[in-house]
Amino acid sequence: MIGYLKALDDNYIWTIEKDGELIVVDPSTVEEVVEKIEKENLKLKAILLTHKHGDHTGGVKILKEKYNPVVYGPKEVKNLCTEDEVVGDGDSIEIMGMRIEIIKSNGHTEDHVSYLFDGNLFCGDSLFSAGVGRVFTGDYKSSYETMERFRELPDDTKVYPAHEYTVSNLKFVLSLGENKRVEEELKWARNVVAKGGCTLPTTIGKEKEINPFLMANSLEEFRKLRDLKDRF
Repeated sequence: MIGYLKALDDNYIWTIEKDGELIVVDPSTVEEVVEKIEKENLKLKAILLTHKHGDHTGGVKILKEKYNPVVYGPKEVKNLCTEDEVVGDGDSIEIMGMRIEIIKSNGHTEDHVSYLFDGNLFCGDSLFSAGVGRVFTGDYKSSYETMERFRELPDDTKVYPAHEYTVSNLKFVLSLGENKRVEEELKWARNVVAKGGCTLPTTIGKEKEINPFLMANSLEEFRKLRDLKDRF
């Protein structure tokens, strides 16, 4: 069962539960995770990290000390993992009887990765609903190539980004021109957020309809869109 914990201003800590065991993805904070574990009497088996930013790793050290989970992540977070738990493109890991594939998804950071299992993609800050992560590396080519990899996934793949950015991203998409599909999505997202809900997961198929970054036809188009979004 996949769920979420809200953290910080707009972060989601994604949770994966099976038979009393728990995986958490990008634990930005500690309190929310501890509360869930103690309240539901769960065993924290593993932590999956997508990249190095503090709003994705802030809870790791204390959770390791308290529960001793296995911590997986790319080489940019190797200080939080042991050598055998550093993962990269094409690797796979098995946790709680589930085989999880690692997909290179850099651009936002140099070694950003995503995790894919059973049609569920945990993509950190590489892809958002109607948007894409800031290219802090300046490597737009890598970020664009990440979008190309994601486009190849089945349309029914569920996508779990790490932030609630859907409304602001849809506003940007509408600034590019009138789009009835995006207008409908924005109305829905605003309603969900106003009620304290979560607009995620999205799907690859939906993003092909509302996300210009995912569907950019060239690196030049992708970079132009990202530059416009940076100034939006």
